[in-house]
This record gives sequence, C-alpha cells and structure tokens, in this order.
Amino acid sequence: MKILITGTAGFIGYHLAKLLLSEGFLVHGFDGLTDYYDVNLKRERHKMLGRSNNFSSTIGMLENQDLLDSAFNEFKPSVVVHLAAQAGVRYSLEKPRAYIDSNVMGTFNVIEAARRLNVNHLLLASTSSVYGANVDMPFNETQQTDTPLTIYAATKKATESMAHSYSHLYDIPTTMFRFFTVYGPWGRPDMALFKFTKGILNNQPIDIYNNGEMHRDFTFVTDLVRAIMLLINAVPIRGEPINSSDSLSPVAPYRVVNIGNSQSVKLMDFIEAIEEKLGMKAIRNYMPMQMGDVPATWADSSLLQSLTGYRPQTDFYEGVASFVDWYRGYYNA
Repeated sequence: MKILITGTAGFIGYHLAKLLLSEGFLVHGFDGLTDYYDVNLKRERHKMLGRSNNFSSTIGMLENQDLLDSAFNEFKPSVVVHLAAQAGVRYSLEKPRAYIDSNVMGTFNVIEAARRLNVNHLLLASTSSVYGANVDMPFNETQQTDTPLTIYAATKKATESMAHSYSHLYDIPTTMFRFFTVYGPWGRPDMALFKFTKGILNNQPIDIYNNGEMHRDFTFVTDLVRAIMLLINAVPIRGEPINSSDSLSPVAPYRVVNIGNSQSVKLMDFIEAIEEKLGMKAIRNYMPMQMGDVPATWADSSLLQSLTGYRPQTDFYEGVASFVDWYRGYYNA
C-alpha cells in the first residue's frame, strides 16, 4: 500500500512513517521543514527515514498547491495521512496568521488533492483542544465542539468542518483523529516534557501554569501512531455505524476518533516522574493560567478500541523514562 504522510519531519509524522516502513508500506513524506523549532531535529528525523528504500519525500509548504499536487500525482497514494500543521497553543496567540495559512489553507490543498486522486481513505489530525470550554469529561467524540479557546483550536475545528463537507459532497472516506497531549522520544522542544527535562538538567526554573492545578491525558507517541496505523483499515462507510456511540456522520463516510490514554494525570505527578528519572529536583516557578489554556483534558477512547481492538496504555512513568533516556543520549546531557 502507498501512503502519503504530510509532516514526516515532525514529531508524530516521523514516528508514524517509521512504523509504517517497518510494516512494509511504501511511504512518501511531504514536509516544509519550517523553523518553528530546531530544523536540525527535523532534518535528523528525515535522514533516518531516508535509510529505507521504501521512503521518498518532497520538501515544500502545504500552501504551495502546485508542488503538493505534483507530489500526489507522482506518488499516487491510496491513503493520505495529513499530520502537518502549525502546532502550539501558546504560539497561536503570537502568530495567528501562521495557523490560518498552514492549518486552514494547507489542509484545504491536501483535501483537494485527495479528492482529485479519489483516495481510498483520508485521515487527518485534529486536537483535543477543539473541546475548548467543555467540562463534561471524559471527552467523547459526539460532544459539541463549538467553544474553541484559541486560534489553534479554531483552525483545527475548521479543518474538521471542511473535511466533513468534502466527505459528504465527494464520498471521500474520512477519519479525523483528535490527539491528547502526545509525548515521547524525538518530541518537540516547545512541549512541556522537553522544557521540563531541559530546565531541570540545567538547574533552571521551570514554569508551572495554574499553580500546578492541571490535568492532562498524556499519550505516548508509539501508542498513538500504532492507533493511526490500525485506523487506516477502519474505513468509514456511509450509513454503517459500528455501534450506537459511533461518531459516524449521518450524511457522509466521515468519523471522528479520540486517541488518548484515557487517564487524566496530575501535572505535578508528571513532573515528579521526570524528577525521579533524572534524580534531580526541579526549581518550580508557579504561574497563573495562561490565556487559552484549559485546566484538564481526558479522552474517552472507547470508539478507538471498538474500531481497532486497541487503545493506548503506556504508563506515564514508563513514557517519561523513555523520553529522558532519549534526551540525555541525543544531547549528551
């Protein structure tokens, strides 16, 4: 099977491509290698993927429709997994236009290319941030998501709506997955685990928002990409929900699926796991809640399990230890 993945130099895209290549798939990556964070980290990920003869890539921006169309035309994928995006909740407060350009216009170009090639399955990444001001937890896919709290969440909600309309109009089997706080080796430097580990090792204060009164559903990256791989074969069929709680659209072969660990963990417990693995104590700088942030996330992943027989289950202590081992090895820290 030929699978085109956008964002293969990114954290999740790299891990997904690596897994699919190990399973014998042909993978083409499309990535812009933007400088939102250390480009060397992105280049190193692509370099490792390039060791496989089954991997090819195009370097370019999603907004470049001609280049994107050319990559689709030459590779002719049967499945598309769209992961590339401008990420980061807090950065969206500073550079909102980057999110419109990449997440909305870029996604539109991907959907258009998938429609033109009549792919067998289009899978797109969304985020738990679309649950916004919802307080009824665990979050499930049939809840309303009309209260996004950041432009990042709003752009992801927009992509969900665009994908649904295309699925309805052109009968494109589409799965939209909502990620919950993904972490692990080769993670992004702007993410909490990366910043906490770096700060503790350098004896620098770490910023802890909402005075530590935060809960997150931490999802280990290898669990997440295995779920995505299994969902490739869980193709939505119009009018055929698998059970009464299926999020399948009543008018399109379109489904939303949470991918989370189904466990809401206290932020302070997460920090203590890092301290324990490092054998060092953090210098804690307690701060108020940041604009657009939410106090808690928690995924109901029962639909994922019903579709695939699988759900993420890596304990956060094990996941943190794996990340710290990678970080210390990669940075010789």
